[in-house]
Amino acid sequence: MVEIETADGVAEAYLTGTPGDPGVLFYVDAIGLRPQIEQMADRIAAWGHVVLAPHVFYRDGRAEELAPQQDLREPGAREAFFAGGVADRVQGLTPDRLAVDAEAYVATLREHAGPGPIGVTGYCMGARLAVRTAGLFPGTVAAAGGFHGGGLVTGADDSPHLAIAGSTASYVFGHADQDRSMPPEQVAALEEALAGHPHLNAIYPDAPHGYSMADTSMYQEAGAERHFRELEELFARTLRG
Repeated sequence: MVEIETADGVAEAYLTGTPGDPGVLFYVDAIGLRPQIEQMADRIAAWGHVVLAPHVFYRDGRAEELAPQQDLREPGAREAFFAGGVADRVQGLTPDRLAVDAEAYVATLREHAGPGPIGVTGYCMGARLAVRTAGLFPGTVAAAGGFHGGGLVTGADDSPHLAIAGSTASYVFGHADQDRSMPPEQVAALEEALAGHPHLNAIYPDAPHGYSMADTSMYQEAGAERHFRELEELFARTLRG
């Protein structure tokens, strides 16, 4: 664990991988930084990357304080956890706040990674953060992944998908086909926004929202393993040449 100084405070972060390898910024889901995230980051690091997974909710408390106290694989436990203020934390992480944080996250990652371009990957609401970060750092972020992301396309002037136009990244998205927060018409709108960027914008069959998270009741092995394969291919192509 490392600590990152931001303009608004100190964010904990999990750092893993061999110094000097290509960097990857890992944005957590709404559940937050916890052992499951560390295990996923370790797996990505094993592909030959330095991975930084920040505690994006640092304004609301330490990661350990906000982490689930129950096994989210048990019936009703995940739903109970989300009823305990998670939505307020997610809504509080505005685009303006992310812009402040992303500067610090990228700078910290580059202190440990090699000098080349970096990748980002995000899960659930983290997919939105990944897309926005790619737009904030054109020429630096060469690859962006988003998995079971919700609300990537909205009618707002600051909809996440609008950041794609100003980015220079290649993209991979894996949408859950049972995800009401990213219905087919939004996937289609995202496809239009991706025009001109190398990309994969796929809907994973029989996948629930949260399919990649093995510590919750939403886990689906087929979707989780497919996401790892497609993300590894993306990073190999864009970050490792």
